[in-house]
Amino acid sequence: MTAGIQADGLRVDYGAFTALDAVSFSVQPGESFGIVGESGSGKSTVLRALCGLAPLRAGTVRLIGTGSMADMPAPGSKAFRRQVQMVFQDPYGSLHPRQMVDRILAEPLAIHGIGDAEARIQQVLDEVGLGQGFRFRYPHQLSGGQRQRVAIARALILEPPVLLLDEPTSALDASVQAEVLNLLDSLREKRGLTYLMVSHDLAVVTHLCQRLVVMRRGQVVEALASSDLAAQRVQTDYTRGLMQASAGFQRMPASSRATAAAERG
Repeated sequence: MTAGIQADGLRVDYGAFTALDAVSFSVQPGESFGIVGESGSGKSTVLRALCGLAPLRAGTVRLIGTGSMADMPAPGSKAFRRQVQMVFQDPYGSLHPRQMVDRILAEPLAIHGIGDAEARIQQVLDEVGLGQGFRFRYPHQLSGGQRQRVAIARALILEPPVLLLDEPTSALDASVQAEVLNLLDSLREKRGLTYLMVSHDLAVVTHLCQRLVVMRRGQVVEALASSDLAAQRVQTDYTRGLMQASAGFQRMPASSRATAAAERG
């Protein structure tokens, strides 16, 4: 089964502070969709609102491509979480430190009453590139990249059609980031998954996603294709500023530094 996810007019308030204000978008089945923005823009709050972890004051969330509206599970419900799973930013903090990988993977199956745990655990560990040798290890015995592979395996073991990815590589070294991104890309193609990915890294989103929205202060300020972002065909000054920030610091050549110093006197 494939499915997409749609949000209409999401609003989340924390007291007098509005974290999300009228946020709408639609992710088609099998699509990889990105949300970018600076820290505090509300992008991670979107994911939490979708899966019922943030207080939704207004707006609707629904799965698309799965049947009639009457059959739609309510966001945050057990049935909804069977179809929508989340991979968090911190691969250590999201795993129980006193549980072996085997139990971490078996627990979702037990909660949802799914049998055949042995075969499912073996399969999903192979799919994320770990194998059976990692099954009876604790999180502290794994590297950051291995822990994130376990987190991905835990999300996949229920065979959901939709994955919410909250900066899944930002806590990893650059070389490991590339490995995990390639893994996510291959898993989406193999399983026909739908991704909704949050990131502050425009290069990561351009690599993995087909379309994206740009957020600022809890609102969507621009929607565009990743190809347009890569070609710098953007509409707002805010997005241009994000692109410049994402390009990073470039060290000025010594000759240019000397010229600049002389001009300053």
